[in-house]
Amino acid sequence: MGIVFGCVAPHPPLLIPDVGHGQEKAIQATTDAMNRLADELAEADPQTLVVISPHGRGHGDAMGVLTATGCAGNMRQWGSSLPQTAYRNDLELVAALQQEAATAHIPVKSIDDKEYQLDHGSIVPMYFLGAKARGIPVVPMTFSYLPLPYHFALGQALRLAAERTGKRVAVIASGDLSHRLTQSAPSGYDPEGQVFDQHVVRAVREMDHDVLLNLNPVLVERAGECGLRSIVILLGALEALEVTPQVHSYEGPFGVGYMVASLPVKGPRQPHPIVSLARETIERYVREGKTLKPGELTPEMKERAPVFVSIKKFGELRGCIGTYDPARENVALETIANAVSAATQDPRFYPVSVEELPYLCYSVDVLTRPQKVTDRDTLDPKRYGIIVEHKGKRGLLLPDLEGIDTVEEQILICSHKAGISPQDPVDIYCFEVQRYR
Repeated sequence: MGIVFGCVAPHPPLLIPDVGHGQEKAIQATTDAMNRLADELAEADPQTLVVISPHGRGHGDAMGVLTATGCAGNMRQWGSSLPQTAYRNDLELVAALQQEAATAHIPVKSIDDKEYQLDHGSIVPMYFLGAKARGIPVVPMTFSYLPLPYHFALGQALRLAAERTGKRVAVIASGDLSHRLTQSAPSGYDPEGQVFDQHVVRAVREMDHDVLLNLNPVLVERAGECGLRSIVILLGALEALEVTPQVHSYEGPFGVGYMVASLPVKGPRQPHPIVSLARETIERYVREGKTLKPGELTPEMKERAPVFVSIKKFGELRGCIGTYDPARENVALETIANAVSAATQDPRFYPVSVEELPYLCYSVDVLTRPQKVTDRDTLDPKRYGIIVEHKGKRGLLLPDLEGIDTVEEQILICSHKAGISPQDPVDIYCFEVQRYR
């Protein structure tokens, strides 16, 4: 099987009534959502739970995973009289994760403490979710302070490890959002905290990991969050799967953002045939050195149009090659040729290796015929890509790229790519794309 369920769970200690002593009533929506989450987890019927906590024994330069046979935890330091709860580990899944991480060059360190005590980042979600999953092994994980793409990659490795074991695995991303939502917040107030939370809630609701991977680091710092990396790992784990996300609640009456979201898995994601063609082309060429021949063509593949093939790894660009004008008789052949070039001939990157293939994501842009622009005010960087020309030099930029919000930025980047000085006059052409991801 593999991963069958994912969720985002907050971890305020006072959510447990024995700790909150009535304060938990102020976040009743969160309590209700956590109880609903527990029911959905039970319906998914997992065989192993993976809990990613921001407050476990972490390493600045590596992810952490428990390699001892089990763990336990309680909330006594928070004034709770509830008994300690113990869990056994799933060492088969741990070993598979370590192997996948090593293959992808993701730093992972063992947590081998035989008496490892779970932190509140794990215990609070398990107070609700563990009640519906008694006897199931629990794999505690922690993240690092490496860049976010490493965390996304760890999620991808976790999915591959789960599929290798054949077990039904649920992933719990424990984490609170901004700790700076109000004047009385524990970390002080910053108006950017609410902005950060809005981005994260939208990213989870829309399963858009690019939003999180491209967050401004200054915004993240000002938000004073603790759950971003847990959530990025979760989205990496679900990236290749068909998911029906639902944000059950979001609130922050104590100045800390609490989001509860469920991400049940329907099965493997079925990409558009054009994307499948690009992926199959690259995998065959990298593995065998042979060029794929297209089979039955969809209506989109029969058209004649320029095509760009983009490859990403761990959320970052790994290759992108395309054509200004169609050079072949149809989109299928254009896609095949540019897919091979994106994987092997992009001068910014080394050729793609066999070991990288499980971690690559693909998109294919089919371009409309470029039209000359007479009024720059008609341009929109979200809708239109542009081509700039000056004395035979030509540069192209696709539309709707993360971090490019103005026409001026588009023109500047395009000119730089073409070796055109910002002072040189340029002709501008615009086009639209049909993007398949």
